Amino acid sequence: MKIIVSHPTSNQVNRAMLKGLQEAKQLQSFYTSVATFPNNPIDRLSGLKLFSELKKRQFPSELQKLTHTYPYKELMRMILPKFSMQNHTVGERAKFSIYSVYQYFDKMVANQLLKETNAGAEAIYAYEDGAYHSFVKAKELGLKCLYDQPIGYWQVAHKILQKERELWPEWEATLPGLNDSEEKLLNKDKELALADCVFAASTFTANTLKEYSGNIKQVKVVPFGFPAINTEKKITKIESNKKIKLLFVGGLSQRKGIANLFKAVENLKNHVELTIVGRKLNDHCSILNETLKKHHYIPSLPFPKVLELMAEQDIFVFPSLFEGFGMVITEAMSQGLPVITTVNTAGGDLIEHGKNGWLVTPGSTDELTSLLQELIENPEQITTAAQEALKTAKKRPWATYANEVVETIENLKY
Repeated sequence: MKIIVSHPTSNQVNRAMLKGLQEAKQLQSFYTSVATFPNNPIDRLSGLKLFSELKKRQFPSELQKLTHTYPYKELMRMILPKFSMQNHTVGERAKFSIYSVYQYFDKMVANQLLKETNAGAEAIYAYEDGAYHSFVKAKELGLKCLYDQPIGYWQVAHKILQKERELWPEWEATLPGLNDSEEKLLNKDKELALADCVFAASTFTANTLKEYSGNIKQVKVVPFGFPAINTEKKITKIESNKKIKLLFVGGLSQRKGIANLFKAVENLKNHVELTIVGRKLNDHCSILNETLKKHHYIPSLPFPKVLELMAEQDIFVFPSLFEGFGMVITEAMSQGLPVITTVNTAGGDLIEHGKNGWLVTPGSTDELTSLLQELIENPEQITTAAQEALKTAKKRPWATYANEVVETIENLKY
């Protein structure tokens, strides 16, 4: 089957899948907003500090002939904030918002599908918020529509986040996900209705789709891969008289359960030290601003530095209430850092409680506190889990994910 892949911004997951499809000779074309290739003009531009973010959009040269780009809106979204013009990029209705980028891009791809069909394409693989117009055109042309659901279904998110708003009103400023327009939410439902198959990265995500009132033809769960494991990691015994080093990496939102984490750590502050890496959504949450002062806070780090930091910690804590997967989980485990997370992430698919990590009930501060207390009293459990986390990571490299996606697509029944 010849497949068109469409992703406005691309990421590690998308790149792994592209490689798998290309190696299987099933990739007909790849559409994205901005792409650089070794030594092309945009790649040289990325050497300038102002445009260094473009380095994240580099692809291997063997993909260049298959790649088509529509860079206008995405480049503006990336560049305008550097000139203090973020008012053109912030907010769903802004001309160069991320949603605007996705909608513009989707329409541009839809305009190319007749040509792609005439060239032999049989399916299009597209992503949430950027698939509707492409899927409408694909249906007209007889193409199969493969849909990637990167996070849980929006109605489930709203139920969870509304409850959090009531439980933690002082953290409301960190919950902007409740502000999506009716148009945007309806667009998500239209995409699901058109999909011939929905791909989810976790059982949790797949289960949230049961709340969709329409008909979803089929859902396939294919968990993401792990980064290359840290072969130099030396897992040593944790001395009982030392504080346990805890790490959180992610957006500073109560969707990630940070209020629960801070409360649990406050109860155990004489026995643990917490490092936080992640950007604030805004500066309007006073309790977040004050709490960060009590811990080691790092607003951002380059990805290699994040991995280095992970390798230096004892436990990664990610008590998220609503995820699609949570790639920080696999990143931590690849560095020999055992993870505490919830089943509302990929935790239910990757972690065996008490063996290679731990699972707590989403939103339960008491359960998180009790688990941390147990690990403080029995630190040998951390050492064992760290060893098992590395073994788990080694078994599922990105190539395994890519092969499973290709195999799943090949075996789909329509």
